[in-house]
Amino acid sequence: MDVDGATLYLMSVNFYYMSLFYYYRTKKRIQRKRRWWMLQIHRKRTLNTMEEIFSDLLAEPSNQFEGFVRMSATDFELLLSRVGPLIEKQKTKFRVTIPSKIRLAVTLRYLATGDSYRSLHYLFKMSHQVISNIVRECCAALISVLKNMIKLPENENEWLQKESNFADIFPHCLGAIDGKHVVMVSPIHSGSEYFNYKHSFSIILMALVDRNYCFMFCDVGNKGRISDGGVFRDSVLFEKLQKNSLHLPKPEPLSNGDVNMPYVFVADNAFPLHPNIMKPFPGQHPEGSMQRNFNRKLSSVRIVVENAFGVMSARFRVLRKPIALQPNEASRVVMACALLHNFLRKSSHSQSIYTPSGYTDTIANGEIINVGTWRQDIGEGEGAFRSMRNIARRSALTAIEVRNKFAEHFMDMN
Repeated sequence: MDVDGATLYLMSVNFYYMSLFYYYRTKKRIQRKRRWWMLQIHRKRTLNTMEEIFSDLLAEPSNQFEGFVRMSATDFELLLSRVGPLIEKQKTKFRVTIPSKIRLAVTLRYLATGDSYRSLHYLFKMSHQVISNIVRECCAALISVLKNMIKLPENENEWLQKESNFADIFPHCLGAIDGKHVVMVSPIHSGSEYFNYKHSFSIILMALVDRNYCFMFCDVGNKGRISDGGVFRDSVLFEKLQKNSLHLPKPEPLSNGDVNMPYVFVADNAFPLHPNIMKPFPGQHPEGSMQRNFNRKLSSVRIVVENAFGVMSARFRVLRKPIALQPNEASRVVMACALLHNFLRKSSHSQSIYTPSGYTDTIANGEIINVGTWRQDIGEGEGAFRSMRNIARRSALTAIEVRNKFAEHFMDMN
């Protein structure tokens, strides 16, 4: 091929590609349908429609609002005034900001029902991703503003006030300790860290409860694979007990004795026997025996912690099934429920709504005379709560002597 032929060939190829470029450049393109940043059903959400939810609930005469958020309108407004500044978002010209009132209601409704985020988005007309962020932020805010609702007594007088409520059943008792595995859906990339002996994934809730079914201490978040005994020994409560920094009352004689006896917490066989922690005598014992009588007295006190866990899981139904959240978020949800439990138990406006008459067990002279209706709400099973394993341990001689002294005291009182 000569030079003129090669030049002509290159010019023809160039012309061909230029023609294609011009064709696609000038060709009328098909316009894509505009994609909105929210679904059609969500675009109807306005400030007015969100306010209508509350207006309709408050207008109902049959306490529909109280059932919706598990508290009175007065306490809801009180919570909103404290939580609102922490969860409020800055208004912009691009979209309508979700008010703090709605954010708090979404969170309380999630805790009260345990409905999935995808289920709640039909009710509140917002995406499940937005609901996820709202619940996470609002639970953190609730923990921040209600953290003082759960606290240990700070001096001997406050401990003695707690003891006076148990004196008719178990003198020198300051409260009941128990722990629960809170079952979760398998966490992402967690391996066996949260896999417990019951072949489920869980975090551990450890609590100390008073006679009013309120939490005095609450620790949540330990990995389920840790041994149940190890969980308590690693807790802040046991650390303070070992360092004598709980400010417990000094040992004093019981009503019919002359030996100084320590003030104690009661627990089940999942906990170690300790001079300040009493648990049942192991094994089966004949009717009327000292050991059986002691175990019956101790069980009468442990009812309070059973009621606290039961009422909380019956009212906050997010605890009725495995929690489909990552461990940190699940811990935040459980702690928020515990703080709200104390808040509502101590509220003059919401106590009768949260725990109406007959909802908790009625105890008199160490016996249950009326079984609480919360057991009917729970039904069969424990929901997301699983009991800790009973572990046989060799107890210190001093702790055994203390338990025997209590058992002898109860036999003398019969």
